[in-house]
Amino acid sequence: MSIAAATAVVALVNQRTLCPENSRLLPLSSHLCANKLPNFTRYYAPQKRSSLYYLTGVKLRRSISPVMEWQDCTVKMEIDLPTSVAYKCYSDREAIPQWMPFISSVKILEDKPDLSRWSLKYKAFGRDIEFSWLARNMQPIPNQKIHWRSLEGLPNRGAVRFFPKGAGSCVVELTVSYEVPQLLTPVASALQPFLESLLLRGLERFARFAKSYSAESTA
Repeated sequence: MSIAAATAVVALVNQRTLCPENSRLLPLSSHLCANKLPNFTRYYAPQKRSSLYYLTGVKLRRSISPVMEWQDCTVKMEIDLPTSVAYKCYSDREAIPQWMPFISSVKILEDKPDLSRWSLKYKAFGRDIEFSWLARNMQPIPNQKIHWRSLEGLPNRGAVRFFPKGAGSCVVELTVSYEVPQLLTPVASALQPFLESLLLRGLERFARFAKSYSAESTA
């Protein structure tokens, strides 16, 4: 279809459908009725970077900005230690790299102890993965909950909850939510179960670490 013919068709459709009150053919820009249909742009100026509809010839298309995917992972484990001991051990953020497989370092800011810098290093999916972020520890609930969110770097947030199971044991539940990095988008479907396995392994190591941590604290 030629440009002239396409223009005529669009004008006719606009006259009968979009602007039925018009009694005569007007320029194309008028037929788009911008004041009534703000989601439509002019024929010769499509908006490619937004989610607005636009006209290309006589067809309507939509361009959608990509939305980053968030995933949630939750694992839990019963530990043969009192809730207070498990909570105290997990509160030692700088010790976390000793038992969490993919965390290489945690450094608490001296002037702002609620802030800490985290580094992640791990080899997976055929590549070396490295990320870092600045996290803020939110107000905890002693012996019940520790939670955080990132302020910069890799977007993530999470919480650790402690449930007593008698005088000498408790259940530790770890939930981590994160934005899938663009680097790992091709393997996003495999990322969640993979991270869950790492977190579960981390809790197994935490259980052993917490026992030695408790012994050293009471020595």
